[in-house]
Amino acid sequence: MELISLVEKAKKGDDTAFYQLVSGQKEQLYRIAMSYLKREEAALEAIQETTFRSYKAIKKLKNPEYFSTWLIRILINYCKDELKKQKRVIHHDDLAVIAGAKEEAFPFEIEEAVYKLDEKFRDVIILKFFHDMKISDIATLLKCPESTVKTWLYKGLKALKHQLEEEGGQKHV
Repeated sequence: MELISLVEKAKKGDDTAFYQLVSGQKEQLYRIAMSYLKREEAALEAIQETTFRSYKAIKKLKNPEYFSTWLIRILINYCKDELKKQKRVIHHDDLAVIAGAKEEAFPFEIEEAVYKLDEKFRDVIILKFFHDMKISDIATLLKCPESTVKTWLYKGLKALKHQLEEEGGQKHV
């Protein structure tokens, strides 16, 4: 498989192979970073930092077939760290920009409500519905069993529905 070959080359110091690996992931990385950080500048900074961190740590990657998962995990950890540093409050204007930028725009109320959820529920919902990831991929990414991801998804959707009903929003879920 070409992916494994490229990862092995990158681990041995082949910069061109590393560039090809990261380039193949850039759109997905951008969408995920935007989901967390909401601003293009912050998302691009996150991708740059993720690229730097992964370049430094590529030799530590044990399973080349999980390169994509490993790279996304680095990005998510960076985004979470940035959000903690900024103690960021989600503004209505930021959410409107993101909702308009997505391929399949979710109603504004849902977008806002998702970001009010507990972190583990929010992560699963974002990865599942905003990025169309499979339960198994989410479980690998979050380093937890698939059953846990399913539980978090169920509880998150239930909390989301409850929150929307409480706020007088329409029943979207």
